[in-house]
Amino acid sequence: MDYQKFSEISPCDYAGVLKRESFMDAGMKELWQNIPRISGPAFTVNMVAGENLALHRAIYEAPAGSIIVAQSNTMDYAVIGGNVATIAFKRGIVGFVIDGVVRDIAEIREGKIPMFARGVLAMPGTKKEAVAVNTTITAGGIKVNPGDIIVADEEGIAVIPKDRAEEIYKECKEKVQKEAAMSFEEWADRHKKNIDSFYE
Repeated sequence: MDYQKFSEISPCDYAGVLKRESFMDAGMKELWQNIPRISGPAFTVNMVAGENLALHRAIYEAPAGSIIVAQSNTMDYAVIGGNVATIAFKRGIVGFVIDGVVRDIAEIREGKIPMFARGVLAMPGTKKEAVAVNTTITAGGIKVNPGDIIVADEEGIAVIPKDRAEEIYKECKEKVQKEAAMSFEEWADRHKKNIDSFYE
């Protein structure tokens, strides 16, 4: 599957087809300005609170083209920093979606590594307990399965079910192309008529 094509479409446009439970909550944001839109299959990590071992394992197991999506289960310890993010990025990982906090954001920004999370905190986690990676998790308040397609940019983070990904992409692409063929004046006129219809 061509995972890059999913980034042709904004999360805003996917919202016309997907339901609310396909979008992570508003607390999940880009951590540097002008971040590029990314897309790719989720490689998921469910972490022991306060630890980062599972995520650090994932950067070596996730195939190139993946987006690492992590359920950190804590806001008290950063689960990834600049060096680990750089290793992953050089291995072909497209970016990170972390339900939690990260550190070394200046290094991550300088390396132009796409990073979406809840925030930044200097204190790192520890490494003690080995747990399985690439299992179903909860991130941004919604379920994420391994292989679900992630589309993330400054507008938010969409999670497209892997078994419907092609169908959803095609439907959204057709909708975007149809809207692009309409002038702003035509759109505005249609919008006003629609609003007026509720008051007739």
